[in-house]
Amino acid sequence: MYTLVATCVLAGVEPWAYLADVLEKLARGWPQRRLEELLPPMWKAAREASAQTPSTSPAPT
Repeated sequence: MYTLVATCVLAGVEPWAYLADVLEKLARGWPQRRLEELLPPMWKAAREASAQTPSTSPAPT
C-alpha cells in the first residue's frame, strides 16, 4: 500500500482519489488484461485526456 501511495505522489496523483477510483473499477470487473492502465502514471494520463475531451451534452440555452 505504501508503494502505491508513494507512486501516486511521484506521479502527481492525489492518492485517495486514485485509490477510490481504482478500487471501484476493480469491483466492477475491470479486465485483467487492462490492469496496466490502472497504474498511477497511466491513470493520470487517462484522467487528463478525459478532462480535455469536450462534453457531448447539449449546451444550455
